[in-house]
Amino acid sequence: MARALSPRRMWITTAAAWFVALLIFFPVLWMILTSFKTEASAVAMPPQFLSADWTLENYAEVWSRSDYPRFFWNSVVISVGSTLLGLLIAIPAAWAMAFVPGKKTKDLLMWMLSTKMMPAVAVMIPLYLLFQRLGLIDTKVGLVIALMLMNLPIIIWMLYTYFKEIPGEILEASRMDGATLWGEIIYVLTPMALPGIASTMLLNIILAWNEAFWTIVLTTTKAAPLSAFIASFSAPQGLFYAKLSAASAMAIMPILILGWFSQKQLVRGLTFGAVK
Repeated sequence: MARALSPRRMWITTAAAWFVALLIFFPVLWMILTSFKTEASAVAMPPQFLSADWTLENYAEVWSRSDYPRFFWNSVVISVGSTLLGLLIAIPAAWAMAFVPGKKTKDLLMWMLSTKMMPAVAVMIPLYLLFQRLGLIDTKVGLVIALMLMNLPIIIWMLYTYFKEIPGEILEASRMDGATLWGEIIYVLTPMALPGIASTMLLNIILAWNEAFWTIVLTTTKAAPLSAFIASFSAPQGLFYAKLSAASAMAIMPILILGWFSQKQLVRGLTFGAVK
């Protein structure tokens, strides 16, 4: 039976949660506010919070100086494409590890997770040379493959934890009814794990959307996503903070909106199987 919280403790917990949330959100808020300031107000000391000169000129100049829709479309194709390709590979792999585990399954899972601890720069040169020989530099296909490989361990790990919560007896019953292997995965396992699959998909779209290192290393102009769009406003003449903030706000706004409308699905999927 859950222990009831006293009003005082509930108030303290709520206040602490709001403090942490505002602390995390403050850099985003400051960036959005800076995007509406003039360059002089953006670098003023002491910082001007609400007393700055407000303007929409930064957004107008960012829009006129760059092809924002093209960068946006590249980000959509790369993030969604890499996630879907990762799911196609990860769902059968996670099924095998969850329901037909071998002696080395746990070691394999730990090895996959350990690859995420390796600095990306450690494989930059060999991966760049490989993509160059295959003609995948500055292509959407190349970035889809690269980001899929980078996020595949996370996708498999998340799906593995979700699949482990599904009773194996249900899959055995489907086999007794004549379901094939792929029929079992597609028509029985996938619908039951849909909340987990959806949250995995949403999380990895966010990770791919926010990826900056590989999108800048492996692209120049044609397949450049919004991360390269932001970097283009850092000029040798100096950092134009107001315009850079406007470009950053335009880049993160789509994923913020996606996260806002899908937050219930994300929470439901990330806590899938946590409460019996």
